[in-house]
Amino acid sequence: MHELALTCQIVETAAQAAAGRPVARVTLVIGRLSGVMAEAIRFCFPEVARKTLLDGAVLDIEEPDGWARCNLCGVEFATPDWLTACRCGSYDVTRLRGEELLIRSIELTEAA
Repeated sequence: MHELALTCQIVETAAQAAAGRPVARVTLVIGRLSGVMAEAIRFCFPEVARKTLLDGAVLDIEEPDGWARCNLCGVEFATPDWLTACRCGSYDVTRLRGEELLIRSIELTEAA
């Protein structure tokens, strides 16, 4: 399960960015064509975050659908999977979104 390793990296990166302040919320973007199982990240997060600056933080995950542009006819269209052809029949496409895996934001806890 590479999602456990990804979750460890997410927690480490967010903790470094927090610079010693507790984290209240982390928002991720995990595209549906990224190959990453968002549910597995959700499952791992509380345990990986335990005893770190992210302990108790809320995890929000946005999951954008795949979207592509046909290199033959130029039309943009939804791609629910990697093998979706354009309505013109072409598979020669440029992916526009859906492959993302990024930390969108880190919300810190207010100072006391």
